[in-house]
Amino acid sequence: MQRTRIKICGITREEDLRAAVSMGADALGFVFYPKSPRYVTPEQAAELCKALPPYVSAVALFVNASVEEVRAVAARAPLSLIQFHGDETAEQCAELAAAVQRPFVRAFRVRPDTTHGELLEYERAYRAASPWFSGLLLDTWVDAYGGAGKVFDWSLVPKELAPRVVLSGGLNVQNATDAVVRVRPFAVDVSSGVEAQKGIKDARRIADFVGAVRAADAIASSENQHERSS
Repeated sequence: MQRTRIKICGITREEDLRAAVSMGADALGFVFYPKSPRYVTPEQAAELCKALPPYVSAVALFVNASVEEVRAVAARAPLSLIQFHGDETAEQCAELAAAVQRPFVRAFRVRPDTTHGELLEYERAYRAASPWFSGLLLDTWVDAYGGAGKVFDWSLVPKELAPRVVLSGGLNVQNATDAVVRVRPFAVDVSSGVEAQKGIKDARRIADFVGAVRAADAIASSENQHERSS
């Protein structure tokens, strides 16, 4: 059974970074959207990334950024991956990723009327547009950029797509186990669900969230073994 990867997004402090790493996070997200309460400058991100150990990825989140803005961040901070959360087209994402030679994830905000076919076609379009495309991050539709701490209907995720997506949108300690068992995504992304306040993480909530995801992995593994033996 594959281990679900975990990303903790919206890191603004070194103590939060170290807490996330010590609890087993696979990736940490840094928000380069000035209107966000979790915004960090390229210089702040570069300083924070000095505390990153090997094999923990630094992910940059952008909203409608220019090539110059993305290059300015990539020149300072050792970023492994980019997330686009604005109105960028597939072609614009491809151009931005190619400019800094980094793979990217595209956020898709799931509406109540989103169909399986729509999600599959969206992924196909991005994969065709750029060799730098890494996958979709599924978030909840809100009339704003970035997450709002709200859950969407997980049954809208096609089973054939689920193993390739990053599941986001309102995840927390209480629902993470159920989310992972039901969707079985490649990774989960959490921000507000492990915060004491906006931009400030809570080490205990991070630990509990990681534990909830690992509990889901154990359940899924047990179910797989049962299916193989029956």
